[in-house]
Amino acid sequence: MAPGSTLRSSQAGAGIRSFRPGTQGRRAQAPAPRRQAPWSKNSQEVGAVANLGVAIVRQYQRGVVFRFGKLRNVRNPGIRFMIPLADRMWKVTLRTVTMPIPSQQVITRDNVSIGVAAVAYFRRVDPVKSIVEIEDVSAAIGQIAQTTVRNVVGRSLLDQVLTDTETLNTRIKDILDGLTQRWGIYVLLVELKDIELPPTMQRAMARQAEAEREKRAKIIAAEGEALSADRLAEAADVISAHPVALQLRNLQILSEIAAEKNSTIVFPAQFLESARAVARFVEDETQHTAAALPARHPHHEPVTVGQTTVA
Repeated sequence: MAPGSTLRSSQAGAGIRSFRPGTQGRRAQAPAPRRQAPWSKNSQEVGAVANLGVAIVRQYQRGVVFRFGKLRNVRNPGIRFMIPLADRMWKVTLRTVTMPIPSQQVITRDNVSIGVAAVAYFRRVDPVKSIVEIEDVSAAIGQIAQTTVRNVVGRSLLDQVLTDTETLNTRIKDILDGLTQRWGIYVLLVELKDIELPPTMQRAMARQAEAEREKRAKIIAAEGEALSADRLAEAADVISAHPVALQLRNLQILSEIAAEKNSTIVFPAQFLESARAVARFVEDETQHTAAALPARHPHHEPVTVGQTTVA
C-alpha cells in the first residue's frame, strides 16, 4: 500500500471512519479570530454604509475620514456624505472613560510592601491624535498609569500614603496628563481607591493607635485631677472655716450611698464628732470649776488663835 493512502475499517454497530497516516494525535484547529482595530473599543469603523457614502455620527462622537488611506477631515454629529469606495470613516467617542488600575505590590520609601489599586478617568479631546499618534490609547494609558502609580507611591512614606492621598492623586494626575496630552487625551481624575496592608503591619498600627488613645486618656485624667485638686483645696478652706459644712457633706454622701438600698453602711463620722463634743464639754467644765475656786497666796499660812483659825 502506498504511503499517504487512506485506510478504511468498519466495526460492528459503528460507521466508517477514515485514517490518514501522520495525522494521529492532531486536533482540529479553530480558525484564527479576525483581527480588530486596536482602537475598536472606543472607536469603530463604519461598515458597508460607508461604501455607499453615507454615515451617521452621534452627538458624543466625531468621525475621522480617511480618503485612500490619507487623513481627510473630521466630521461633526449628523448625517455625513462621503465618496463611495474612496472614503473610510472612523468614529471616535468623546465620552469620559473609566479605567480601573489593578492592584499591584509597591514598596514604599520606608520599606513596607503594600498593595495599591486606583481608578483613572480620561476622555479624548483630539480625535485625530487619538487615532494617528498612537495605536491603542486605552492599553497605553493603562500601562503608563500602573507605572506612574508604582513610582509615585514608591517614593512616598507609608504614613503619607495613608493620610495624604489627595497630594498623591494630584501628582499622579499631573504626570499622566503631561504624558498623554500628545495623544489627544485629557486625564480628568486619578484616585487611589484601595490600599492593602500586610497583617503584621495592621496589628502594629492597631497597637500604636491603642497606645495613643491610652496616652490621651491618661493626659485627660491627669488634667482632671489637677483641676479637681484646686477645687478640693478651695473646698477644704471653706469647710475649715465652717465646720457645719463637713457635716452637710457627710449627709450628702450618705444619701448618695443609700440610694441603692442593697447594703448596710457603718459611718463612724457622727460618733467621732460626738466624742469630740463630749471631750470639749468636759474640758469646759473643768476650766469653769477651776476659775470658781478663790486664789491663794503662796506665802500666806493660817494662824491659830485659841481654838479659832485665822487665815
